[in-house]
Amino acid sequence: MRKILIILFVSMSTFAQKPANILEQLLLSNPDKFKKLTDNPEKYRLQILYTQIDRDGKNKPTLTTYSYRSDSNEYFYPASTVKLAASVLALEKLNTLKIDKSTTFQTLKNRPSQLEIKTDSTTKSGLPSVEHYIKKILLVSDNEAYNRLYEFLGQRPFNETMLSKGFKGVRLTHRLQTPLPRLENQYTNPIRFISNGKVVLDQAEAFNKKPYSAAAPILIGKGTMNDAGVVEDKPLDFSLKNAYPLQAQHDFLKRLMLPDAFPAKDRFQLSKEDYGFLYRYMSMYPTESKDPVYTEDFATYCKFLYYGSEKNASLNPSIRIFNKVGDAYGFLLDNAYVVDFDQKVEFMVTAVLLCNEDEIFNDEQYDYDTIGFPFYKNLGQVIYDYEVKRPKKQLPNLDHLRFDYSN
Repeated sequence: MRKILIILFVSMSTFAQKPANILEQLLLSNPDKFKKLTDNPEKYRLQILYTQIDRDGKNKPTLTTYSYRSDSNEYFYPASTVKLAASVLALEKLNTLKIDKSTTFQTLKNRPSQLEIKTDSTTKSGLPSVEHYIKKILLVSDNEAYNRLYEFLGQRPFNETMLSKGFKGVRLTHRLQTPLPRLENQYTNPIRFISNGKVVLDQAEAFNKKPYSAAAPILIGKGTMNDAGVVEDKPLDFSLKNAYPLQAQHDFLKRLMLPDAFPAKDRFQLSKEDYGFLYRYMSMYPTESKDPVYTEDFATYCKFLYYGSEKNASLNPSIRIFNKVGDAYGFLLDNAYVVDFDQKVEFMVTAVLLCNEDEIFNDEQYDYDTIGFPFYKNLGQVIYDYEVKRPKKQLPNLDHLRFDYSN
């Protein structure tokens, strides 16, 4: 009887074991690439989510996600990753209003702090549009383009829409690279859309009466450089700044890139043309763009994962990366869906780490080049190599992601 009980106990214990965390195994089995970070992940505030994608005979995806320290309660500054959300929600709003994304989009002014924008020298027509702003966001992460979409969406509707779609912990409180008092970011400009010389929408200035902030101070670092260039021995408080947890970012990308994995009620209200537009510019290199034209940026400027943003990186012609990156205050992020058309590989990775060895903020002395970019290059390539060898019952059909980037 005793022997039987022992055997039963072992059997049940084995059954109760959790599946192997492939992501953690990949990190720990490559100490030459990741040991510095995995030995002290708390210091670098390292968080990673990795999703494997398996297709059935109808090409419908099944998703399996692995996590390394992903914690929605551990704050990081999301930087430019908020711009993808603004782009998608702006297209949704236009669809509700039945306005084409190429319609002339004028940003008007009602307060001294606001900017009036009626022209855009980077367009062939010289006129701004939501379409062109999204191109600039996805190609080179343009801050002013994001600010125009933030104003179009309005601070409270932007936040409430994200929450209504199930993206938890999101707090979008301000324009980017535009230092304004908190109150001024609660105001968003009046907006006008013009088509064929006629006004098709006049959107009044909006004001959010209940501003967003964290429930308590979010203090990070040992010191902060003030406006006079003097480092003060105090941490930086991020409680009034944007928040966009890693899980929410990863879920947003999954819903955008793999809508068939979700019920119709949970999908974005986008047309097939909208999806194609977003996919094309998420994966296009700045050097391929004809409108707008970029002459100073290099191909992998916004492709941290796999390429590390190296200026002279040798591009793999069969790989395309559909992503949105961010970098600010030493935080470096990438939210990416990677495909290889020849190898029939696809996977998603969302990651963040803090590249700020001296723990001083606002001094612009961050360690992106020595810590951040090498990490993303290694992470992308290690997962890619694993995915190439990973057995799949059904190879994916990725034809809907092939685009002609020559025009």
